[in-house]
Amino acid sequence: MTLHREGRTLLFTSLLIVLGINGLVAYFFPENVYLRETIVVITSLFYLVILQFFRVPKRVTEINPKHIIAPADGKVVVIEETVETEYFHGPRRQVSIFMSPINVHVNFNPISGIVSYFKYHPGKFLVAWHPKSSTENERTTYVVKHENGTEVLFRQIAGALAKRICWYAKEGDAVVQGTEFGFIKFGSRIDIYLPLDAEICVNIDDKPVGGETVIAKLA
Repeated sequence: MTLHREGRTLLFTSLLIVLGINGLVAYFFPENVYLRETIVVITSLFYLVILQFFRVPKRVTEINPKHIIAPADGKVVVIEETVETEYFHGPRRQVSIFMSPINVHVNFNPISGIVSYFKYHPGKFLVAWHPKSSTENERTTYVVKHENGTEVLFRQIAGALAKRICWYAKEGDAVVQGTEFGFIKFGSRIDIYLPLDAEICVNIDDKPVGGETVIAKLA
């Protein structure tokens, strides 16, 4: 497991802050061993919490043109038929995965193909499980067109803590199933919009593994 490049600056800055706080406590309270040890424990835990946000585990994706791979770690919070209004303007099967603070925050391409649409939307920072977060929060929308002509839309959605969405693809790019397409700092949610005839392979409250778990199969 490695650390994600998106965390380098924040991790370095946080480390300096942690060292600075401990140095100041040691300087002003040299005789108070209990206070110094308590601050060391608190600041170390704080740094470890930030550190775990940016871990990048090793994932092995079994490439299959009929499979839709989970784009993120987390918990399945929505499985429903809905109307997608930004790109398809019609009914689709929606699967949503909520990423909690303890999940890996790397985002993986669910299928291989060509990015046929991309758009970034500035917006609010409602909690990620709020029904309006899909349309009102800061978000990105990707559509990948498979070689068989099927298009799958997936949307990164920022939550109450997530203040930055990172993406690494643009329209016209060729992407490979299981490779990284983005990162959401401090968690949130990803919505996937599938054809109505797709076979959903997960259930509510399941905990898929990004880049590995098959969440749906194309007809």
